[in-house]
Amino acid sequence: MLAYQLQLSIDKNAKQPAYLQLANQLIQLIRTGELRAGQKLIGTRSLAELLDIHRKTVVQAYDELLVQGWLESKTGSGTYVADTLPEVEPQKLSKQTLEKVNPAKKAGFTFIQPPHLRRDVLTSGYALHLDDGFPDPRLAPLSELSRVYRSQLLLGNQYVKLGYGDTKGSGWLRQELSTYLNETRGLKITPENILITRGTVMGIHLASAGLVQRGDVVVTGKMSWGTATTNFVQAGAHIEQIEVDEYGLVVEELEKLCQRKTVRLVYVTSHHDYPTTVTLRADRRLSLLKLAEKYGFIVFEDDYDYDFHYLSKPLLPLASADRAGMVLYCGSFTKAISPAFRVGYLVGPEDVISHLARLRRIIDRQGDLMLENTVAELLKSGVIERHLRKSLKEYRRRRDVFTELLQNELSKYLKFQLPDGGMAIWVLFDKSVDLERLAERCLKHDLFFSNGKHLHPTLNGTRLGFASSNEEELVRCVEVMKRNM
Repeated sequence: MLAYQLQLSIDKNAKQPAYLQLANQLIQLIRTGELRAGQKLIGTRSLAELLDIHRKTVVQAYDELLVQGWLESKTGSGTYVADTLPEVEPQKLSKQTLEKVNPAKKAGFTFIQPPHLRRDVLTSGYALHLDDGFPDPRLAPLSELSRVYRSQLLLGNQYVKLGYGDTKGSGWLRQELSTYLNETRGLKITPENILITRGTVMGIHLASAGLVQRGDVVVTGKMSWGTATTNFVQAGAHIEQIEVDEYGLVVEELEKLCQRKTVRLVYVTSHHDYPTTVTLRADRRLSLLKLAEKYGFIVFEDDYDYDFHYLSKPLLPLASADRAGMVLYCGSFTKAISPAFRVGYLVGPEDVISHLARLRRIIDRQGDLMLENTVAELLKSGVIERHLRKSLKEYRRRRDVFTELLQNELSKYLKFQLPDGGMAIWVLFDKSVDLERLAERCLKHDLFFSNGKHLHPTLNGTRLGFASSNEEELVRCVEVMKRNM
């Protein structure tokens, strides 16, 4: 074993002070057993000469470790490793053993890694993208948001603004949001019916954790949003899947299922079904609400892109016609502004919202109060509504450009229906197209789109998002796809 002094070194160019470098190295030697409990340390003058540093630096390092309890000083004798520390037997480890026991890479304890959590995380970073249906941040009202956020941060009672707030979220935002949702969605709610979240995912997670018990039946479409399903599975739910056709969720199948099993929750994207983008027909909406009341199940309505409908005024959400308190309505400003700004909302009966707010408290005490108040101001001043009107026109133009490109350039390889709204197109490819290989080849040319396997393992289809790309970029995307077919 090397003398411990030879294992010490000081980097005089490092940002960390020399005395802390020395103290941390001595702690590591004690932890690994190179320095034993009760072992005497070299004198400060000798160690300073050995390391070519000032003696006061060594004294400061020793003092730090004395305060922390690693060392103890014996009058007239010197400085020692504290006797109270447990004995550690130093081990000679090979390179392979070191890799196996590296605590930064591998935990020393066992834990379960459920397969439903092993899902790829989609991130930005490609020059060209036909994503899952994301907005274009270049259109976002960032200057207004920046100005209002700065005002919120600097003005007013900072103890209140920068302290702890209501677990349900900003009272101002809940007030403005209740007015906005009542006017635009036909809801009849107050601020007490709203829980501000960090997006739709948190809303689904809270509902799953707080309202679904292990073994409960949760119903989704045969193709559904994987993140939602993952949350239900994490809560221990048994997933039942039913068909989705050109008119949305097949409610007749749901009724037959309810006659056989006790259903706890039905997850539905009523406005634009995920991933197919079809709208749940009016008669099915009414039937779904009647079934919920009859059989007592929760309807979780994920209205992820209500504001983007291109034909006429969109159908009002299920929540607007709920007279029995069966619907939880969830949305966010992700599509209106950008995914980076995590502000969403969960709407429901007051008792449920209070219950889920208590659960939220042990997960995430509160959101970004400054951002929530900023969104409240943007709602109050009409900035968000003006932005939505402007974006709606632009996204409709991009939809039309993209669908024309697909029809003119790639019609022999794929088919699709023109979506009435939303930010993506559901595309089915010809069997002759290996969609997985196509996605891989296009990625080499800096074009990203999903191969669709996470949506359906055998169906040769995927969602192609058009909203986040301008017209020139959409042309380039189709060119890359065509070259690699």
